[in-house]
Amino acid sequence: MPFLTLFSAPKSFGNPRIDMIQRNAIRSWLHLGPDVQVLLIGKEAGLAEVSAEYGVPLLSNVERNEQGTPLVNSIFSLARQANSAPLLAYVNADILLLPDFPENARLIYQQLSNFLVVGQRWDLDVNCVLDFSEGWAARLKQEVQLRGKLHPPSGSDFFIFPKSVFEQIPDFAIGRAGWDNWMIYQARKQGWQVVDATPSVLVIHQTHDYSHLPGGKPHYDLEESDHNMELAGGINRMYTVLDSDKQLIDGQVRKPRFNLLRLARRLETWLMPDDLARQGPRWMLARKLRRWRRKQTGSLV
Repeated sequence: MPFLTLFSAPKSFGNPRIDMIQRNAIRSWLHLGPDVQVLLIGKEAGLAEVSAEYGVPLLSNVERNEQGTPLVNSIFSLARQANSAPLLAYVNADILLLPDFPENARLIYQQLSNFLVVGQRWDLDVNCVLDFSEGWAARLKQEVQLRGKLHPPSGSDFFIFPKSVFEQIPDFAIGRAGWDNWMIYQARKQGWQVVDATPSVLVIHQTHDYSHLPGGKPHYDLEESDHNMELAGGINRMYTVLDSDKQLIDGQVRKPRFNLLRLARRLETWLMPDDLARQGPRWMLARKLRRWRRKQTGSLV
């Protein structure tokens, strides 16, 4: 029985660059060892062929919104029903993972009960089919050290969590903004530990444009992202990695390292709680803190 089930809902493979990126990602997951099961979800063009080629189970009966975009709650539900692993991980289909991913997931699982693991990604321009022969992980680490850039702590490209949590999720559209921020908010609201794995886990995002999205617009400019924001409950619930209350450092789950960004974010959430109207001195001060934080990180939320 696998310890960790990794699942994803890839985009269409019709775009040559997206095809290459997603194949690289899936192959990296398949090199994580026998304790990791991989599931692919959806009916996007080329997905059935890739699933068959790599011998990865495909769950195609996913629910969609009126625009045809798969729904997050359906994706998570299908993955939960199709496996018996105690730990689940949703990963975006452009993300490369290294063996430190399941290793550190196991360390966290040994220390906590209900939790959510998130982390910042490293952006890397990958322009070729990757070589997964011996030493592949070390080669990728070297490439990140040479050319990679740490992404702002605004969004999350992966979530690790026990099978017993996140059984109820709104009808978010996958691949659009807002739902990943809600995941962190919901975990904090429920009292689950939110662990920032950035100091210990190297997660690599293969850069790409937005030509695969309607009108070529970034996902945060789409109407579906606005709807996701409404479902999440608004800007006050757009939590980020900075809202984690734990970090994984040297194999141990501990309090996060102090920095000014975390302090600013903490003050911001205290000044602007869930039920605060968008007016008055507290709201104005919270907005100033948010603008300062965005400027420091290049973040959108």
